[in-house]
Amino acid sequence: MLQTIVNAFKIADLRKKILFTALILLIFRIGSAIPVPFLDSSVFGAAVGTGLLTDAQQNTFLGYLSMMTGDAFNYGTIFAMGITPYINSSIIMQLLTVAIPALERLQKEGEEGRKKIASITRYVTIGLGLLQSTAYYFYVRSKDYLATDVNGNAFAGGWAVFQAAVIILCFTAGTALIMWLGEQINDKGVGNGVSLILFAGIVARIPTMITQLFSTTNGYLANGGPYWFLSPFAALLFLLMIAYIVLMDNSERRIPVQYAKRVVGRKMYGGQSTHIPIKVNMGGVMPIIFASSILSLPPTIQMFFSSRIEGTGWEKFFGVFNQTHWAYAIIYFVLIIGFAYFYASIQYNPIEMSNNIRKQSGTIPGIRPGEPTAAFIRKILSKITLLGALMISVVAIFPILFSQITTFVLTHLDPPYTGGMNISLGGTSVIIVVGVALETVKQLESQMMMRHYRGFLD
Repeated sequence: MLQTIVNAFKIADLRKKILFTALILLIFRIGSAIPVPFLDSSVFGAAVGTGLLTDAQQNTFLGYLSMMTGDAFNYGTIFAMGITPYINSSIIMQLLTVAIPALERLQKEGEEGRKKIASITRYVTIGLGLLQSTAYYFYVRSKDYLATDVNGNAFAGGWAVFQAAVIILCFTAGTALIMWLGEQINDKGVGNGVSLILFAGIVARIPTMITQLFSTTNGYLANGGPYWFLSPFAALLFLLMIAYIVLMDNSERRIPVQYAKRVVGRKMYGGQSTHIPIKVNMGGVMPIIFASSILSLPPTIQMFFSSRIEGTGWEKFFGVFNQTHWAYAIIYFVLIIGFAYFYASIQYNPIEMSNNIRKQSGTIPGIRPGEPTAAFIRKILSKITLLGALMISVVAIFPILFSQITTFVLTHLDPPYTGGMNISLGGTSVIIVVGVALETVKQLESQMMMRHYRGFLD
């Protein structure tokens, strides 16, 4: 990977693209540190360094947003909404394209149709960003996190309306700006803009993760514990997880296709053998994102009604959705499997694939054209989807199980340590980071090959 980047820097055109991408990501990180006006900076961590969310809130939907924005949400900056409104908008448009015939026809119109869908996606993004920013404002207002006047009193009347408008519009403008930055990377940079912005936000949390990881060992050793290898062991498991994701991301199932020979005029076409590659992890990180979003909603609701449900049956119900509960991992696992099949059904249409193969005078060896080919592809897709879902489930659930097991072991050591050990970067984050890195390197390699870069081909 490093050698590929070094070789890419030797090409002037690619060097400009890489530097432009780095500049955009730098702007994103600067914006993630600029606070929005009319918010109490001391509450958001400028003075004490704690941020908006407590440890108990890290398992809520707010903690999920904080992870996806590189802690910008936790500190109330202009990029607090992050790129998540654009991601949600893209997902909504994908679902509507399947459900609404007009959008499906628009998608099949070629480049012009895709431009129209992209334009609609931008408007939906602004709408979602405005809605999310408004909800964020009401949350910080309910917690008394808004700035006050010189006398220490909350703004009232017209000033309160002005304060709300400034905060909401700043967050919404940050959503629009970050969407524009991602599109600039797509047009003038290297890699996928949305993915790289997510990558930059998650990577920014790595120093915090390393600090928390080794503070566990230091805390245990300070209590007289002899097991100094706890954090190195966790780091080794983290590296093995990355290697596992690389293997999973590069795995694919190839369906062989044989094309018949046909004569057009004086030329002969076809006759070659090829294959249809189907990635094992065809859904990528989307099933995990869907499952995480759903599981984070109950703890978020509990956060608003925590004082009312204490000691009731609702407290036990919401406790199931805490990562420390044994049922959480099971529900998480089932949801990932279900969403993996759902996302695969959106991406691949066996009947359409069968028709395309037949139109091009191709056949799958040993399978008759038409419905038998569609049934064969459907069977392959079902098996690959299950395998890919099981593989990403392992990555998603491993940090949860690792935290539970290490907490149990540390509390039973001599002397015991009650601090526990946790991997700050969850399975979703690791898959995003590794997947984006691999995708970007592949794009660099393909562009260098198109330029016939001899040093790379050798």
